[in-house]
Formats: sequence, structure tokens, C-alpha cells
Amino acid sequence: MNADVNFTTGLFRTGALVLTFALASPQMAPAQGFAGLGAEADGFALPDPARALDFPADHGAHPDYRIEWWYLTAVLTGEDGQDYGAQWTLFRLALSLPGTVAAGDWTSPQVWMGHAAVTSATTHHFAEKLGRGGIGQAGVTAVPFAAWIDDWQMAATGTGTGPSGADAISALRVQAGAEAFSYDLALQATGPVVPQGANGYSVKSAAGQASYYYSQPFYRVEGRLQIDGAEVAVTGDAWFDHEWSSQPLAPDQTGWDWFSLMLDDGARLMGFRLRDAGGGFTSATWIAPDGTPSPLPPGALIATPLNEAVAAGRRLPVSWRLQLAARGLDVTLAPLNAQAWNPSVVPYWEGPVRITGSHKGRGYLEMTGYALDAPDKP
Repeated sequence: MNADVNFTTGLFRTGALVLTFALASPQMAPAQGFAGLGAEADGFALPDPARALDFPADHGAHPDYRIEWWYLTAVLTGEDGQDYGAQWTLFRLALSLPGTVAAGDWTSPQVWMGHAAVTSATTHHFAEKLGRGGIGQAGVTAVPFAAWIDDWQMAATGTGTGPSGADAISALRVQAGAEAFSYDLALQATGPVVPQGANGYSVKSAAGQASYYYSQPFYRVEGRLQIDGAEVAVTGDAWFDHEWSSQPLAPDQTGWDWFSLMLDDGARLMGFRLRDAGGGFTSATWIAPDGTPSPLPPGALIATPLNEAVAAGRRLPVSWRLQLAARGLDVTLAPLNAQAWNPSVVPYWEGPVRITGSHKGRGYLEMTGYALDAPDKP
């Protein structure tokens, strides 16, 4: 595994921002995934099931909510015949309620974290950028859509056509890079934006914690990757998620396993398991090839861990069996690279998977909150 950690210029070169993310809440359990998702967030806005998603405004930031991310994964095939994966993510974390401190300059309560990664069968490169809002270093605009941190960006190109041509994110250019890798990808949507859960209200536990969540799972991709000095042209498919909330995890939940499946017949499946002492809370949305979503009740998706691997001293289930009886789905997910570990401020496993069984295709797997408990070797 290879990792490139990039710290941004100015005040935060000292590492103060790293501590801000790691210690933003003293109640946060270290295993609970991203930046305070298991911590109290009194005073921040909470999702309301009666609120409908509002586009294009909801492509932008929601500072009344504590945590938010814009997240892209791509499954790619190179002109060399090899499979690759690419990830681009921008996180926003509010350190205080809107209006409690000045919104501009270095005093902005909005903190940003960017992640980028490229995966092949033999290598995994990851880079991280950290920044503060209010100085133009990082941010998101809804129209025209743009998300950026320093020179990493995901921005609308204005050339959207087809079923989602009227949407602000129907055509995007995505760029990121570090010393050992870079990518420049052009994305074109071939289907509509899809709400997750009940019209975008995604429940995360039996106790009712929830987020706003939607996806664009129908991108076609063309572009180029550079890995360890070698450049390759790639094509493939990509999946975009945007999610925001203030406390998505229940107190006893220790992390999640998230699956995005892009099936060869054109259908899509989003599913996740939030782990707790009782085994976990699962949720899923089946997405027809025309983009029609069918939210499924909790427990409909059965996610069974299979083969394990040790990555960065953590034993993780990198292969899975997913079953969804309502759709006749019974598939096995196998990783392209079992060592796809992202050594972030809030570390996690993230990588492309191959899908076999009742359906075939490719997808992505993300796993957070796995404790350090094994020697650092395969």
C-alpha cells in the first residue's frame, strides 16, 4: 500500500487542522468512522422527512448541518486492459453553529477535508488535503456546480445531455493528484439523479437517526490516470453521492459497510450495514436501469462477510455476499486490491470490487470503524 498525505498551506501546515478533525468532539469514539458522526450535535439542524430535495440548490453546501460530503467513485478499464478505481471526496465539518462566530476569513467554523485515491490490482495510492472555509481554499457552489479544495476539483462542464441534461451535475470534470498519482476524468450522466431512502430521507438506525442522501449512479467516464509515472487512458462508470446530516450514527454503532453496485444489465444497488452489538442495521435502494428507485425496508438486504484480509493492522472483510430476495439478487463481491486502505485522519478501507453470481458487474466497497487489532501484514 502506498499513501501520499498532502497538508495545505498556511496556518494548518502545523497540523492544527488534523487535531481539529480528530478532536472536534470529546465524545467521539475513535472507531466511529468520520469526524464526529457518533457525537452529540446539539443545536444543529436535523433532517425532516417532510422536506423534499430541492435542486439545484441541494447540490450546494448546508452549513446548518454538522457533517456533509460529496463523494465520487469510478470503476475503470485502461487501454492496457487492466482494471482501476478512482475516488474523489470532499467533506465539510461545522465546528460551531452558524452565526456563533464570524463566517469569513480564518474564523469560519467550516472545516474541509479532501480525499483522492487510485487503485489497481497491485497498487493503492491515497492523498488527503485539509483546509478551512472562509478564505476560498475549499468550498462548494450549487450553480454552476463546483466543489474544490486547493487544486482538486469536481466541476460542471455545462455540456450535459440526455435524461439528466437539465441537472447541474449531469456533466462533470474531476481532477486530483499527488506525487505518485493523478487523474483527469470527464463524466456524462446517462440517467437521472436518484433520491435514497424515502425521497431523500435516509434512515440510519432503528432509533431513527437519518440523513439527506441522493445519488447520481449513471455516469459514463472517459479520461486519463497517471500512476507512478505511467499514464493510461481509461473508460468506465462512476457513482456520485451527496449526503448531509448532524448525527447519522446511534450511540452503539461503531462504523459502516457501504456498497454501490453497477450491474451489467443497467440496474444499480446502493446498500449499507451500520454495525452494532446486535449485528447491524441494513438499508438499500434498488435502482432500475431507467433510474426509478425502489427503497427497501430495513433488513431486506442481507450482507454477509466472507474472506478477510489484514490492511494496516486491521482485519477487514474485503469479500462479501449480498442477498436481496425481492430482486433475485445473490452475489459475491471480491476486491480488486485487498490493501485499499486510506490512512486518513479518520482512516477507512475504500476500493473497487468485482460482482459475480446471479448478477454481474462492478462496484465500490467502503468500510469504516474497524479497530487496530492485527499485525500489519497480508
